[in-house]
Amino acid sequence: MRGAMVANVSSADNRLDRRGLTWGLVGVAVVIALTFIGSDRLVWFDAALTGYLFGVIFSVFGILYRYSVWLRRPPTKMLHRRGWDAFRQRKARNAAALPSLVATNILAQSFIRRRSFARWVAHQLVFWGCILAGLVTIPLTLGLLHFESVGQQADHYQVYLSRVGTLKFDAPSIFGWLMFHALDISAVLVLGGVFIFLRRRLRDPGAMAVERSGDFLALAGLFAVSVTGLMLTVSSIWLHGQYYSALNTIHALTVILGLAYIPFGKLFHIFQRPGNLGVAYYKQANEEGPAQECRRCGEPFASVQQISDLKEILPQLGFDYSIEGGGHYQETCPRCRRAQVTLAQSVRVGGFG
Repeated sequence: MRGAMVANVSSADNRLDRRGLTWGLVGVAVVIALTFIGSDRLVWFDAALTGYLFGVIFSVFGILYRYSVWLRRPPTKMLHRRGWDAFRQRKARNAAALPSLVATNILAQSFIRRRSFARWVAHQLVFWGCILAGLVTIPLTLGLLHFESVGQQADHYQVYLSRVGTLKFDAPSIFGWLMFHALDISAVLVLGGVFIFLRRRLRDPGAMAVERSGDFLALAGLFAVSVTGLMLTVSSIWLHGQYYSALNTIHALTVILGLAYIPFGKLFHIFQRPGNLGVAYYKQANEEGPAQECRRCGEPFASVQQISDLKEILPQLGFDYSIEGGGHYQETCPRCRRAQVTLAQSVRVGGFG
């Protein structure tokens, strides 16, 4: 094998990506426009949420910038292209299968349940807690959502989406309690998931072996946002508003820092996850296509398309897996690769006999 895994040592280009900047600025413009129009020219925009708005703007810019750059990395670009190719081959069938894929791969995340039930529960708690918090916080921050009292009844409200009046409810009702405590519910869900994750990462040897500092940072951020948010409710209900101003400032700081962290930390995979839908179509197309036979034992082990894509991508990443005299290492099945490693080690040490 000629120069396997030869790294590309050329200096990295640290310049900002122009396409990423463009998409980021477009996202910022859309957020500002939504805020201005949706809040009826800032009539319903709450000035107390200005810090949150800057956090949302920064987060949107960072997410779109990084996503644009990530989408053009050679492996991601190839999977993205192959996913769309596979989808277009059978548009009707694939479109009909899309709701099921969204439900299983994104909403239910059943692939995690096959690995560990506890991890699946933790992911579901954090996922739905964050979704609920986002559905409440983002519209409120942008001025798209507000509440107005109905008539002379101080405890009767109507929900407005921009200028459009929607639901009416009584504050003392169960529905009213759920509306005004939606963020508390989301905080409890997130904390439940965080505690399960922490227990696993502190007790599972396998999780501890692959632990990275960014994993605990994400959990710490989710914990801080949830706890400070719950403390606001504690202050308003049981402490008669004591310490509310200080707690509100601390909570706002944790939320703004959390929004700023999303594009750069582990939570960015939330926006990468929909790409799994294209991977599912790609894998299905590979299963239906011709199989690649191992150059050593002749057994099929993958699809011809997948191996061909690997051979195209690896040189772009600075790796050369071609074999002297013809052939390619990627045309070898995993079983034969292990056998070759064992034989190479045997030659290295002068045999195992």
